[in-house]
Amino acid sequence: MTHFDWQTCYGPLFQYLDTEGLSDWRSTLEQQLIRRFDENPHGDMARWLGALAQLPDLDNVRSDLNTDAVTLTTEVIPDKDKQAQLEAGLRGLMPWRKGPFDVFGINIDTEWRSDWKWQRVAPWLSDLTGRRVLDVGCGSGYHCWRMLGAGAKRVVGVDPGLLFLFQFLAVKRYLGNVPVDLLPIRGEDLPARLEAFDTTFSMGVLYHRRSPLDHLVELRDTLRPGGELVLETLVVEGPEGFSLMPEDRYGRMRNVWFLPSCDTLLRWLARTGFGNARVVDVSDTTTDEQRSTDWMRFQSLQDFLDPKDSSKTVEGYPGPRRATIIAQRV
Repeated sequence: MTHFDWQTCYGPLFQYLDTEGLSDWRSTLEQQLIRRFDENPHGDMARWLGALAQLPDLDNVRSDLNTDAVTLTTEVIPDKDKQAQLEAGLRGLMPWRKGPFDVFGINIDTEWRSDWKWQRVAPWLSDLTGRRVLDVGCGSGYHCWRMLGAGAKRVVGVDPGLLFLFQFLAVKRYLGNVPVDLLPIRGEDLPARLEAFDTTFSMGVLYHRRSPLDHLVELRDTLRPGGELVLETLVVEGPEGFSLMPEDRYGRMRNVWFLPSCDTLLRWLARTGFGNARVVDVSDTTTDEQRSTDWMRFQSLQDFLDPKDSSKTVEGYPGPRRATIIAQRV
């Protein structure tokens, strides 16, 4: 199987967009999905669809979206054959980077302990109950599920990584028509002046953008007036106005452009239309939070730090420190 039935997958979202007066976005999105899946399908599409097809049907599925691991359970424990099918399908979607997940007793120990990030962010959020939420750079959707568990009315994640989409669908297939979707597009592919969300998250994206100010403007335009931005990004120590631009790579990543000081980041937010911006958390990223696992067997943070001084990257820059900022669209 090489064809992905995206029309059926996104049918409920299209209906929602029409109901919300967002038909223009729906039309744009349909054209983007045609290009992504019909005109230029990914070379691994057949493998990923095959992995999804291996996942067995299970009845009476329950979910717990408010624990560290996004958890799926069922009243009847799957027999050995179904357990084997389940694990084969899930492993066919490796590497798993964002999580963790507990899928009917199979613990997907992802590269990132994304639950730690959620624990740092959640205490500072406005109540998500009834809110329309956007998650830019959502990965496999772990935080989207936590947002739904926190009461969000609708969650839309965007991330161009197609493997992330199929990992997300591996979970969603057992939950039915829940109001959570993952779009395989970039944040900058969203319509300008969309103004459709009450809360927008951008976690781990800003430093990948050549123009961080353009990213902040794009995030602002996704929000209704007064909407809340949750921004998490790499930062460095320094005064207002200071920002580190790596010479080439940072932690062996080529696509890292600007690591501002917290005061610089607050100034950027003020200049791009946000108010009441405040830094609510600053934490060093450790090899306990990001590491290689049996579900992500490639190099990870331990390989990107100076082996003689773990406070620095292999290039000699300050090690990864992440700040979380909450702000409102003015």
